[in-house]
Order: sequence, then C-alpha cells, then structure tokens
Amino acid sequence: MSELSHVDAEGRARMVDVSAKAETTRVAVAAGLLRTTAEVVALVRADDMPKADVLSTARLAGISGAKKTSELIPLCHQLALSSVDVRFGFAEDAITIEARAKTKGPTGVEMEALTAVAVAGLTLHDMVKAVDPAAVLDGVRLLTKDGGKHGHWERPDAGAAETAAGPAASLTDAGRTDAEPRHDHGEHSHPGAHTGQRHGSPNHNDASSSGEGSRSAVVVVASTGTAAGTRVDKTGPVLADWLAGLGFSVRGPLVVADAEIAAGLREALDGAPGLVITTGGTGASPTDATPEATLAVLDRELPGVAEVIRQRGTATFPLAALSRGVAGLSGSTVIVNLPGSPGGVRDGIAVLEPLLDHLLAQVAGGGRHE
Repeated sequence: MSELSHVDAEGRARMVDVSAKAETTRVAVAAGLLRTTAEVVALVRADDMPKADVLSTARLAGISGAKKTSELIPLCHQLALSSVDVRFGFAEDAITIEARAKTKGPTGVEMEALTAVAVAGLTLHDMVKAVDPAAVLDGVRLLTKDGGKHGHWERPDAGAAETAAGPAASLTDAGRTDAEPRHDHGEHSHPGAHTGQRHGSPNHNDASSSGEGSRSAVVVVASTGTAAGTRVDKTGPVLADWLAGLGFSVRGPLVVADAEIAAGLREALDGAPGLVITTGGTGASPTDATPEATLAVLDRELPGVAEVIRQRGTATFPLAALSRGVAGLSGSTVIVNLPGSPGGVRDGIAVLEPLLDHLLAQVAGGGRHE
C-alpha cells in the first residue's frame, strides 16, 4: 500500500530528505482553464478588456508563482528553475492554460508547473472579473512529469481532458528522461507511471531497442498569430490526434512564433523523440523560417519525402508548390516540415502514413532493405 511521503511514522508533517537522489533534468507540464463567457474570450483575444494586456500579465504572474512555490507550499523544496513557460489557448467559452517547468536537481518540478497554472488562472480571473465575476478556474492538473528514476509519466486521461477544454497553445513536453514524483521519496510510483501516455497510446520505450523505431512524436506549430493568442490553430491538434491513433506517444502541439522556430525545434528534440512534425512557416514570406531552422539541425536529408508531399498538394492546389518544407534526420529523430494549412497537413498525413513504420524501423536499425 502506498504511503504519504510527507508524513512520518508518527503522523507528523515533514520535509522529505532528497540528498541521496540523483540530480537529473526534471520537466513537468500542468494545465487548467478559466471557464467564462464567449464575450470575455472575444475581449481577451482582441486585447479589449478594461485591464489591458490580459495574457501578458497572467503569463508573468504564472512564471512568478512558479518561482515562489516553496514559499507558498510549505513542504516543497527550493528549486533553481531552468525555465518556466506559460501559454494560453481559447475555446468558445474558456481560456486554457498550460505551464511547463524545468530544472536540474534531485527532486521533481511538478508543483512549480501546477502553481504556475493556478496563479496564471487566478490572475486571469482578476483581469476579467469586471465583465464576468462568475468566471471559474477549473481542472488544474498535472499532465506529464519526467526526470529521476521512475520513468516517464503522463496523465492517462490527459487527451480527453484537453479535448473537452478545446484547442490550446500546448507545450506539453515529456523530455523522455526517467520520471519520478517530486515529493514522493519512496518506491511507489503513480499507477500510470511507465505506461500512461498523453493520448492513451502504449509505452514506446521498448520499440527502438527492438529495431521497430521509437513511437514517440512531437508536433511543433510555427505560427506567430497562434503563439500570440490571436489565431486558433487548426493543424497541430489534427496531427497530434492522427499520430496518437497510430500508437505514438505525442507531446504538443508546441506552439511558437515564426521567429522562435529554431528554439521550438531544439525543445522538440529534447529527449530524442522518434519523430518531429512541424506545421507552418514553410512559405516564401519574410517571416517563414521553418526550413532554414530545420536544415540547421539535420544530419541527413530525406528529399524524396518532402518532394512527394509537395507533389500531392500541387495535384489539387497549384500554390502548394511554393512550400519550401524539408525532411530529414537529426540523429535518430525524423523531422518533417508540413505547410501551415489544413489541406497541406492532410496531404502530409496521406504521404507519411504508409511510410512511417518502415522509416522509423530503418532509423532504429531494423526494417527490410530489399
């Protein structure tokens, strides 16, 4: 039977001694949402609330809250946070919140991620209460945690919860290191540890060692509008759902502005997933930089994949020829650029689906070569 780690044998509260634990990279992602009215959502998206710059204020509050977690939660350890990222998305009558916290140390960072979501959500409430005092902060929960000895853990119902909440600028990051509950000093892991995946898919960790290819995937959306909260992404969730249906463990969509795509790719490659698919930023406009950022991290190109995706698109939409998307290998990770349109993503899915299993198996050293 599992025991509470913060209670000693006599039932007294205590702070867990983590000095004997290994220092590893720890990552946690948490989420929540503010349930409000369609009017408030529209006002926030238009930056037209009585208290201006709602999202920027809430984002800074969430980051500040994460940094002060040990002062707010009495038995939490003080952590040197490497990064805290807070992002927002929109549903018809809700604003979704997702926070990612990262550190390197002997204990996990999930409480910092949860605190970031809670404080950002409370700040949103403060900013919108003049219009909707009945707004409700709801569903604050941990999605994933990594680092330590217990292996990657993902909330079993995360995919369903996010679907109910509507589209979000997601930054779920698994990092694919070993995961361990931050405040659990014993050997008892969460019932979902090792096997629970964000979209309910099977654990992929044994696949690459057997030559079948890693079943982990990351979706990256390059869209300045979506990153700013002024545009709803219609491509990233489609890719995430498709990959989950193929049995991949998916993190993302990671949403970044076009100018930040290089950093987004670095984040996606953290933990060496089997597959990274980007959408957006492949055109000829001055801000489209996804192909250049991708080429900078590739070791080998797969030009045929990118060309077939273009050919399929131009068969029905001649302007698809303007896509400069590339594909290739960064170490053992396959990276494929897709256009930022729903049609371009559909073309990419049609081309990739029959290729992926064989491609990933070859990268892992298996697969047939005849």
